Amino acid sequence: MSDNLVNKKIILVVTAGIAAYKAAFLVRLLVKQKAEVKVLMTESATQFITPLTLSTLSKNSVLIDFVKDKTGQWNNHVDLGLWADVIIFAPATADTIAKCANGICDNLVQAVYLSAKCSVIFVPAMDLDMYKHASTQNNITLLKKYGNLIIPAGFGELASGLVGEGRMAEPEEIIKYINNFFGEKQILKEKTILITAGATQEPIDPVRYITNHSTGKMGYALAENAANMGANVILVSGKTNIEVINPNIILHKVATAQEMYEICQQNFQKSDWIILAAAVADYKMKEVANQKIKKKEGQNEMILTLVENVDIAATLGKQKKENQLLVGFALETNNEFENAKKKIVKKNFDVILLNSLQTKGAGFGTDTNEIMMISKEGNTKIYPLQDKKELAKNILIDLFEEYSL
Repeated sequence: MSDNLVNKKIILVVTAGIAAYKAAFLVRLLVKQKAEVKVLMTESATQFITPLTLSTLSKNSVLIDFVKDKTGQWNNHVDLGLWADVIIFAPATADTIAKCANGICDNLVQAVYLSAKCSVIFVPAMDLDMYKHASTQNNITLLKKYGNLIIPAGFGELASGLVGEGRMAEPEEIIKYINNFFGEKQILKEKTILITAGATQEPIDPVRYITNHSTGKMGYALAENAANMGANVILVSGKTNIEVINPNIILHKVATAQEMYEICQQNFQKSDWIILAAAVADYKMKEVANQKIKKKEGQNEMILTLVENVDIAATLGKQKKENQLLVGFALETNNEFENAKKKIVKKNFDVILLNSLQTKGAGFGTDTNEIMMISKEGNTKIYPLQDKKELAKNILIDLFEEYSL
């Protein structure tokens, strides 16, 4: 038995599905691993399993309503949201998933979810057609976008008699997932990780700028996963539409390469790891026009005079200490491997992560990516095409195992 759950504060939310009976087994396993468990239930869930059962197993009162027994005392949703190390919705019905995804707050469960400062794990359970319905899948996508974690529904016989996806994960599977979650969370504890992400913008005039297609998805995925693993993350972000969820991330929004460099320089010395995932413009305008450049009659071309930007990676590489890990990214369209190896030497990287535009579904703007990790010693590892969030987690685990300084 792992000790990852010892003294962990866990809120289990039980909602109204036939799989609610599994909550009793889940509570028993959590308590057996010495976690402190508080159970919240929706009113309808009490028709599937009694609060008395879950209260007896958890050794804590089950919370259902805002007000306790009409005495005027209330269950403080804010305090509950701050108390928990993790919140688990098991089973998570289509109704509850929809409410959480859309910010509907009509009961204690929803109020605690909206007040939570910890990670939240949803374990869907419903009939096949409900699970596969586009609205449910869109709601699950929204929950993921907000930084929530999902333990996918399994395949099997359902209460309706249908056979397919929708079956709630077994309590043993959930325990394994939570153990891994807390185990991973500890590996980067006490580390400060500086990460750059997104595209820089170099102004031409007050209304135009030079940029690229980077969305910042890979850098933000690295930041969120590193924070989930216990790191203190400093995220320096160029243009992106992604929101930061984890409170362990300090976000600095910048526009130009010079601004990004200055923030990186301010935080470089205190950082254990530096991961440069941003797509930084190599050049900027020699002179930025202070008024919008107007098109002239008969003018069929415009010449922009550009000068080289500060090379953030090379500059930081020269300052790197032995106890720091410097990780760069490369996006190449030809001679990919050779060009990436040259960058390792030129920038003094310990590791470079090579993106390729040759693989469909990889590169800018996608939710998936394929990467080759190359070390300065020449060792390589290929990460096949996968979701960027999962890829980020795998990269961080491998970096920790290889370069735990």
